[in-house]
Amino acid sequence: MAWGNGAYILHKMLEKRMPNYMVRGYNPYLTIIPFSLPCAAPVKGADLIHTVPDYGLFFYSRKIPTVVTVHHYMCDGKMDSYSTAIQKVHYRTDLKWFVKRSIALATVLTAVSHYSANHIKKELNLHQKVQVIYNGIDEAFFTPSRNKRKFSSVNVLFCGNLIRRKGAHWLPSIADNFKKGINIHYTSGLKKSFSRVKNKNIINLGQIPYEAMPEVYQQHDILIAPTVREGFGLAIAEAMACGLPVVASDCSAIPELIDDGMGGFLCPVGDVKAFANKINLLADSPKLRYEMGEYNRAKVEKMFTLDRMVKEYQDLFQEVLG
Repeated sequence: MAWGNGAYILHKMLEKRMPNYMVRGYNPYLTIIPFSLPCAAPVKGADLIHTVPDYGLFFYSRKIPTVVTVHHYMCDGKMDSYSTAIQKVHYRTDLKWFVKRSIALATVLTAVSHYSANHIKKELNLHQKVQVIYNGIDEAFFTPSRNKRKFSSVNVLFCGNLIRRKGAHWLPSIADNFKKGINIHYTSGLKKSFSRVKNKNIINLGQIPYEAMPEVYQQHDILIAPTVREGFGLAIAEAMACGLPVVASDCSAIPELIDDGMGGFLCPVGDVKAFANKINLLADSPKLRYEMGEYNRAKVEKMFTLDRMVKEYQDLFQEVLG
């Protein structure tokens, strides 16, 4: 699979925890010439192939069973408003065919959330079973801070690629509706069109390596996720494990992670005032932030642990090979 995304990180977690599981990654730019992918990530010698549907068909072998895991599906046309012209054409033509063919060739099909499973079945009119295996978080790595923060301001964290699909273009408007003393910090470089927006409440943390992310979560009070669509929501789950309340869009897989009013708040997609109002409410109440953070941590320990994810994949692989 291609490197540089959340799915790749998750597969690397499986590699660390599962004997004889090897991730063979490739440069995402090689997908321009997809027929070259088997050379970049050869499957020779494998007893089982675990891949994603985008380009999974290029690793297909009649002699090797294939498990295809759906992390998200972007080819339904509903994301056109948040995609570039090239992406629109790509999603509607070759990528859609690749996904359909990869799924047709799969021995077993899995998805990282019930939303992703139902979405792919509906859009592609699938009748085959889709087994849901939630993504897992290393709860021993992502932990709440042991020390109380001693900052006068309330710091809100935005994680993820700064693209329209993640709702990055709404951040300035949300920040404009904050009460005094609330800042948004973001962890990725902004696009040129976005970086020209001046807002004193939005602060760039720069490029943060994955290994340093637990400390970043621990230095913040709230996670904001105004995304348009998530197949799961890895950053949300990581923030939950670190004991943060989350204010996120009420869409796609996010309600499977965030219980509205218990672990944070769910807002209509693109409703900047709703996002700002909920963050203002949390900023005024350290007690509420703590209670919601504790609730989220407990939910991660119950449903989204790394050990649970590894075991479910191990059981599935053994079943397929058996």
